[in-house]
Amino acid sequence: MKRLLAAGYDKIYQICPCFRAGERGERHLPEMTLLEWYTAHADYRDMMVHCEQLLKHVITYLGLSGLHYQGSAIDLEGSWPRLTVAEAFARYGSQSVSRALETGRFDEIMGLEIEPALGNAQPVFLYDYPAQCAALARRKATDPDIAERFELYIAGLELCNAFSELRDPVEQRARFKQVLDQRAAEGKTRYRQPETFLATLADMPAAAGNALGIDRLVMLIADTARIDDVVSFIPEEL
Repeated sequence: MKRLLAAGYDKIYQICPCFRAGERGERHLPEMTLLEWYTAHADYRDMMVHCEQLLKHVITYLGLSGLHYQGSAIDLEGSWPRLTVAEAFARYGSQSVSRALETGRFDEIMGLEIEPALGNAQPVFLYDYPAQCAALARRKATDPDIAERFELYIAGLELCNAFSELRDPVEQRARFKQVLDQRAAEGKTRYRQPETFLATLADMPAAAGNALGIDRLVMLIADTARIDDVVSFIPEEL
């Protein structure tokens, strides 16, 4: 899809299956359905606005006055609040974000302490992730230790992952190499670098991208805590 941006397509989307090995739980399946879209000449702050508008439109289209999830009323009115990752760790975490990264507990604290506290009264955008969690996101020009990335939380449920897209092929190659070296050190398959993608990356305009979990959105609308309830088949039945 980023190659399509580089080819001149300004607004693109797809609804597609995604696969992640080893994920299984009340909110996780090894196969999920994603809505993924990209907008050229935009950044992650623009994407927050687009995301909020889209979800409000969906709820209105369905004839719902709001979301009622697991006994709680979620207020969708007004602009949804935004909370930085550092602020979330300071408010809800047992360690600061810097300390959590040093001790290797970032994901643990995020999943067990912070996520359950997010979006229970109103959806909240969690943004400005540490650069170590940048993945394919652009670093902030004013603070290279921060990645221009956000996730949307509603009732403690992570609904999407979005960011301003990294367009520097040199930095992107270095990030891929770091992951490949780590895989090799762990005895896992070492994949080839995506040379075609890297060759076109410099031609891509400034853009923002978002991946939204449709299964989880349906969970919220259907007021169920189990992702099994909103898919046709679960892995155990295949």
